[in-house]
Amino acid sequence: MMAQPTTPGKARHANPLRRRQIVNQPWLVATLTVALLSSCNVQGDPAAPGSARETRAPAASAPTFAVAEVATFNEPWAMSFLPDGRLLVTEKRGALKLLKPGGKVATVTGTPAVDYGGQGGFGDVVPHPQFASNGWIYLSYAEKGERDTRGAAVARARLTFDAEGGGALSELTVIWRQVPKVDGRGHYGHRIAFGPDGKLWISSGERQHFDPAQDMRSNLGKVLRLNDDGSTPADNPFVGQGPVSAQIWTLGHRNLLGMAFDAQARLWVAEMGPKGGDELNLIERGRNYGWPKVSNGNHYDGSDIPDHATAPEFEAPKISWTPVIAPASMIIYSGRVFPDWRGNVLLAGLASKALVRVEIDGDRAREAARYDMGQRIREVEQGPAGEIWLLEDGSGGRLLKLSNPAPTP
Repeated sequence: MMAQPTTPGKARHANPLRRRQIVNQPWLVATLTVALLSSCNVQGDPAAPGSARETRAPAASAPTFAVAEVATFNEPWAMSFLPDGRLLVTEKRGALKLLKPGGKVATVTGTPAVDYGGQGGFGDVVPHPQFASNGWIYLSYAEKGERDTRGAAVARARLTFDAEGGGALSELTVIWRQVPKVDGRGHYGHRIAFGPDGKLWISSGERQHFDPAQDMRSNLGKVLRLNDDGSTPADNPFVGQGPVSAQIWTLGHRNLLGMAFDAQARLWVAEMGPKGGDELNLIERGRNYGWPKVSNGNHYDGSDIPDHATAPEFEAPKISWTPVIAPASMIIYSGRVFPDWRGNVLLAGLASKALVRVEIDGDRAREAARYDMGQRIREVEQGPAGEIWLLEDGSGGRLLKLSNPAPTP
């Protein structure tokens, strides 16, 4: 079955991945082919250096890829592979699942209590770079505060496995919290990544409260850089301005749900704009990315927000999208299964129901292709062999494995 070409941002009606009951061998069920959507609008800021102008991706005879349905989860949010190939998956209500090769799903016990509701609940899961020797994994989640407030937290714990194929967490310790806790259940961000420098990077959304993104007394609306135990590195840009400011690497962000390092050890982040203006940003030490003072989108009531081009003191996105794609996560691909995609950004799209591919050239970027997956895509991850894995959003969200089929003889 082939995906039908669509225009980015428009409603998608074709659903090439209709839901099917998983029977007997979930690793082998629902294999099909999805083709490149050949026509893609890219909305950019033409006046900002490094930003994409509004362009149309060139029509191309692109390769197809095979999609296999592997398992289903209840509101999955994130996934990470362990060194031995097993896969950890978080479910928003608070469960941590372990998928073994062969498709068997087990439960990991000892997870923290989460504040479930709205956009809140269990978030990211990432193993320590030396997991094989130390057993540490890192978890993000929403937690309750006082007087109907809440905020994101990051904890680390040791993961051990049991004879039944599951596992348990021990020594769980919170190493970071959003400051301050506020009302509402939106824009937590709370993505986690380890950089090539061995530091722990955390995205912290502005919790739909706008102004904290520019307030150095708050770590909301920021990209944060910590040591793996949660302490503050001495070479962060705002060390000396207070314990909260010392965590901050960049400021002026809205809702950052994608983080990935490229081969040059540069951090890229994807964040949701308001009504329009989703962004892909190259993160530069100490820079201010402008929210809520500037955006290439507008407020939901239609009122204007000045564009990035009006305020060159703020760092402009390398791409912005209007209509939005709603980026939920991202990777920068480095595998061999899709050799033409090496170095490309792959974005999981919620509103767009798509996998969005972006090519990077130096500090410039352009959307190269958009693949209609027919469902909201919450998470994208690269597998140990270079295959690409997707998690659908919501109840019954499927885990999908993307791989290149063998060429036809």
